[in-house]
Amino acid sequence: MIHYLPLGDINARYDAEIREAIGCVLDSGWYLRGEVTQRFERHYADYIGTRHCVGVANGLDALTLILRAYKEMGVMREGDEVIVPANTFIATILAITENGLIPVLVEPDVETLEIDDALIEQAITPRTRAIMIVHLYGRCAYTARIADICRCHNLRLIEDNAQAHGAVCSVVLPQRKTGSLGHAAAHSFYPGKNLGALGDAGAVTTDDDELAAMIRAIGNYGSHLKYVHDYAGRNSRIDELQAAVLDVKLRHLDVDNQRRKEIAAIYINKVKNPLIRIPQSERDCVWHIFPVFSERRDELQQYLKENGVETQIHYPIPPHRQRCYAHWSALSLPITERLSAQELSLPCNPVISDEEANNIVGLLNAFH
Repeated sequence: MIHYLPLGDINARYDAEIREAIGCVLDSGWYLRGEVTQRFERHYADYIGTRHCVGVANGLDALTLILRAYKEMGVMREGDEVIVPANTFIATILAITENGLIPVLVEPDVETLEIDDALIEQAITPRTRAIMIVHLYGRCAYTARIADICRCHNLRLIEDNAQAHGAVCSVVLPQRKTGSLGHAAAHSFYPGKNLGALGDAGAVTTDDDELAAMIRAIGNYGSHLKYVHDYAGRNSRIDELQAAVLDVKLRHLDVDNQRRKEIAAIYINKVKNPLIRIPQSERDCVWHIFPVFSERRDELQQYLKENGVETQIHYPIPPHRQRCYAHWSALSLPITERLSAQELSLPCNPVISDEEANNIVGLLNAFH
């Protein structure tokens, strides 16, 4: 069986380093808001290329706290609108509605699979305050046109970087990493991510001093100073154990991403089947997910399973078709709906061998 994402094997490559890092935390007797977290935040901010990194409990909290902080700063208020891609994991949308803001769903470009920047301007209203781009599948969603729109309309640009740790954007010069392109970015370190913890963890990166301080306070019960609470905050903090693990794995992230690119190149160059659409080669991509598309998606998934290949679907039901957003049920978003009905994710991770990838190619080419 070729597993989709064998996390045990992925983490085993760094077993000695991870165990040493965890042991140091255990021996320290300090498990929250300590030196290990500060070190990881500093290292990750340097890696992304921002002044600040604020560790939080998970990726959803990272998104939610960015918007909450903007509300506390007077940049946004309830009822304001945030433009967001219609094809995304539901966490992107949840963060917006949890803050009493209104998501404005924009279709993706069928080729790039990212938000279609040609459709954004027509979605702007007097209540629009931000554009939230999602670097879906590990592909950079940033474009010069999106940046120009934000400048022209005085909008905040927020990045959902949950799936693109280490991706480099070639649109800007000098080149910069995703997570440093907008006013703020949210990162998820869920175990299955390219940079994954051993549990839930997340972070916000930004160059905005006030925003970083506000997020840190809100995530610490609304407190800058112990027992002094300026905001009705929440508990959303990364712990020392997860920070220690992430600091180890951060040192290996670029090598792991390069291996993902090598596996993706095998698929891109060798899969030749008119029943299966392969994504275009993308240099600004770290292939958190390698998606293929087929009108016979379910049949293809079953065929691969019967031949020893595990796959996943990202995501079978788009946000506007979820029960929790039933008021959107009348929306017509045909591109998003088609991608949801046809997407199948192939194994693409740092421990897959060339032989395994080529075996998958052979199966895909034989599908009829």
